[in-house]
Amino acid sequence: MDFRLYFRSRQSEIVQQLKQLVTLESPTQDKKAVDACAAFVAREFRKVGCKITTYPQTDTGDLTVAEFAPGRLREADDEILVLAHLDTVWPVGKIVQMPFYVQGSRIYGPGVLDMKAGVAMLLSALRALHGLNIKPQKRITVFFNAAEETGSEASTELIRKLARRASLVLCLEPALPGGALKLERKGQVVVRLDVRGRSAHGGTPEKGINAIEELAAQIARFKRLRIRETTVNIGLAGGGDKANVVAERAWAVLDVRFWKAADRDRVLRLLRESPPALHGARMRVSVESTTPPMEKTRASEKLFLRAQEIAAGLGLTLKGGRTGGGSDASFAAGLGVPTLDGLGPDGDGIHAENEHLLLPSLVERTALLTELLKAL
Repeated sequence: MDFRLYFRSRQSEIVQQLKQLVTLESPTQDKKAVDACAAFVAREFRKVGCKITTYPQTDTGDLTVAEFAPGRLREADDEILVLAHLDTVWPVGKIVQMPFYVQGSRIYGPGVLDMKAGVAMLLSALRALHGLNIKPQKRITVFFNAAEETGSEASTELIRKLARRASLVLCLEPALPGGALKLERKGQVVVRLDVRGRSAHGGTPEKGINAIEELAAQIARFKRLRIRETTVNIGLAGGGDKANVVAERAWAVLDVRFWKAADRDRVLRLLRESPPALHGARMRVSVESTTPPMEKTRASEKLFLRAQEIAAGLGLTLKGGRTGGGSDASFAAGLGVPTLDGLGPDGDGIHAENEHLLLPSLVERTALLTELLKAL
């Protein structure tokens, strides 16, 4: 079966499916909207033979797992885990100013690339396997996250639980520009720094300890953390009450990105050990969230080489690269499970109003995904 030709003949079906998904706007913070999108996805995946399990959530959209296991399988744990997410960064109503449309070889719309396209690809791939009675080598389990853009403890725990029983993981995040897979991702840790000083009248500042001054001194020190491609961004900061009062409190929130877990540990150690610049000032460092880096492993490299062979059989060239952004794939890779990320289509403008994907890439990646699910 030549899946490239097969899906070229069904290109309009894939695009129509994608339009339905994009039109079902699903911002992370809007539980009702994300749940409506999840319900639609559950109905569609049931049609192709999937068993659906829903994990209700209170503060975020419900989590959804689809299991595709036609025919007899060799082992109960012989399983592929596919990671996808339904939430986007775009609010309900954005579709009016940023409509779904096709222009030449590009498809535009909110969330079209990140990552409604991955969901449309997977649905098309499983529909093909189901309709053509092609039995994959492994059970296929799909996790649809409803809070990937912000992260949640429940989704992280479920990803790790599912990944531990899988022999490999495929993540349908968009490809790197040019179509390369994402073999390495930076990890992220969000850190809050709270500074406590002592208030005093603005006319006699020497009687107080200015927490804002202490915070500014600490921020100046953060430059020493930026080594080995580790980045530190002070995204939020604040403090004080009035202009004529020495600030008793100040705070900042930092976004730290790193390629190696050891660099995360180094940054946190330096932050916690940093002495106050002002005598009497006190500081507290707390971690608000953390995502591990997706480090290159021998197991993942071996899986990538096999994927390259499969792609070559379709007449496609598959390359690998790295990115500073995080994804759910990092949680699976952090457990040592062979993982491929960036299997979605090529495009640009993620989280921007020019978000779009390349239509030829959508068709090619659907063919590749189908072949991977069949052969791995």
